[in-house]
Amino acid sequence: MTAGGGGSNRLLTPEEVAAWLKVSEITVKNKYRSWGIKAQKVGRLLRFRERDIVAYLEENYG
Repeated sequence: MTAGGGGSNRLLTPEEVAAWLKVSEITVKNKYRSWGIKAQKVGRLLRFRERDIVAYLEENYG
């Protein structure tokens, strides 16, 4: 585990994040900025680091 609350550097698709958070993929794409989740661009594709999702969940729903 790392100091940020855990999680890995594995990149997740918006679809994977949506399934994890039990919301739609469109919700993830529209709300990640307001939720304060950092996204990575891989070319034109949006990706999220697993550790950033874990940190978001711990900070907000911990």
